[in-house]
Amino acid sequence: MTVFWKTLTSPSTLLGSVCTLLFTFGGLGAPPAEAAERLILQIGPLQEEIKIEDLEQFAYTGEISPQLKPYQFLLTPGVQDLLLRRMHVDPVLAEQFFNQLLVSEDGEKLLEQIQTAIPETTVNQLQTSLKEAIKQPDDLNILSFLRVYPSKTLKINLNAGASIATQLGAANLQSKILTPVLAKELNVPPDAGSFSPVDPKSPGPETVYKETFILRDKSRKRTIPADIYYSFNTKGPLVVMSHGFAADRRFLKYLAYHLASYGLTVVSVEHPGSNIHSLVKFPQGMKLNEILPASEFIERPKDISFVLDELEKINQENSYFHDKFNTRQVSLIGHSFGGYTVLALAGGKLNPKQLRSFCQSLTPLGRSPADWLQCSGAQLPYSEVNFRDSRVVGAIALNPIAGHLFGDSLSEIKIPTLILASSEDGITPNLAHQLQPFQQLQGEKYLMVAVGGTHMSVTDISYLSGSMGQSTLVREVMDEEANPLREATQGVSLAFIKQLTPQGKDYQPFLTPAYVQSFKNEQMSLRLATQLPMTLDVTLNVLSLSHEKITLRQPPLKLDLLATIRACFAHLSTPFSPPQYQTGQLEEIFDGLLRTYNRHSGRLS
Repeated sequence: MTVFWKTLTSPSTLLGSVCTLLFTFGGLGAPPAEAAERLILQIGPLQEEIKIEDLEQFAYTGEISPQLKPYQFLLTPGVQDLLLRRMHVDPVLAEQFFNQLLVSEDGEKLLEQIQTAIPETTVNQLQTSLKEAIKQPDDLNILSFLRVYPSKTLKINLNAGASIATQLGAANLQSKILTPVLAKELNVPPDAGSFSPVDPKSPGPETVYKETFILRDKSRKRTIPADIYYSFNTKGPLVVMSHGFAADRRFLKYLAYHLASYGLTVVSVEHPGSNIHSLVKFPQGMKLNEILPASEFIERPKDISFVLDELEKINQENSYFHDKFNTRQVSLIGHSFGGYTVLALAGGKLNPKQLRSFCQSLTPLGRSPADWLQCSGAQLPYSEVNFRDSRVVGAIALNPIAGHLFGDSLSEIKIPTLILASSEDGITPNLAHQLQPFQQLQGEKYLMVAVGGTHMSVTDISYLSGSMGQSTLVREVMDEEANPLREATQGVSLAFIKQLTPQGKDYQPFLTPAYVQSFKNEQMSLRLATQLPMTLDVTLNVLSLSHEKITLRQPPLKLDLLATIRACFAHLSTPFSPPQYQTGQLEEIFDGLLRTYNRHSGRLS
């Protein structure tokens, strides 16, 4: 998955974002016969009533009413921002999504879980509320949900809500635990010397030209556009790019121009079944599982192999592009779903059988956006599919969707492979989709980690269109904040590909931890590793086991009050808040909550 437009929001992210709204303050939309006026927060035998108008007053003015004074330690500027932060949701797409979800097996499970957190709400009321909420004329936020709730009082069971929040925030919590460990364990001393007279992040000497080919695969009835970036002085491997779900061939344009300026021919392929246009044309009545057809897990790798076949023919013709396409040596670069495509062509075998087992055991609320996408492939009637293309000699997978798609077969990849992981990736959480796949690789491999980076940080979509780049439902770090990652990606990708040329030794210094670590700003720092340290390996294994317990549908967690509060308010930060940490306030918050609890306990005794 790559980006979600203001007028077109990814269905997988819709679910996670709406669920977050439901379980932070319990807001649900419905026909506005009467708006909610009070929230009743229940923790075991204790209940506390809060007026919604007091929350609104705090949200819009920052003023704290006398009733909210006992909770002043919770009402931080971050919470104020959360109450007002708006989500851009397309009503037509969202309604189609919920219509399909609520009549599915996953939808039934989801509604059952929601009812444990909002115990006095019926299934029918939930269905109606969810459908009506997405029809509101303004962008959604927590307060707008509460204004249209069809009862004056809304009760929230925080124990059940905490259990749900634990599932919703599991992948995010794992990433937050991993972030300081990654930053520390992969840190190396700075290199005082210069790397080389060459500066691989700067533009190369060649003038770059761009052409668009339209290739038609009659046997599969696929029309495949491809942008060709080239120079007159062609040399080195052919570079082929694969975009993510709901994206297009422009999403790594800056990188295509950069590599072409060094004489490399770059072909950026657009996949017709999983690009933005296929989602725009999403028809009424299409089933939820057809938003990303399972066939795309088959067709995408075939798209690339077909394009290589066509380029071979063009290469042999006496034409303007004669000898422009070195299809004997191909380096693949893919982002998100394109990362899956790259790993499949590099030798990873698609394993629908293992994927089915994983998806059947995973609760709806336990799925990350990438899990919803990868589980689309579980319908494929195969035990294993091999797409290995021998022309591919190098693979770069940027924030790939990998998870359980390949089983254990990534260990069979024999070509050099580079994987990018971002510590704040809310779409493809790094533990399951990058770090564990990296551990499987047995050959020459590199892991680049963007500490503070998000799923979209490596792309330049924010420069293509401001509204497209910033209207995501999950927080993204882009624009100039992500410049260190994009610059490092230019230098590292070029150095990685140049290893297949006679100049490989000159570019080797740019495939080192010290070089990558030299890129940083206040928002982001970078790391590079060829192996994970033992201490980090142990951390990954522990986190993986903790996620499996959630995946296997354990009984509702029996949390004590402090654990409940921690779970609820830890989840409050996702996916709305920026990837910044305010750990200095945490102890004050927890202490305040315990003081409030102790006062109530005293009254009861």
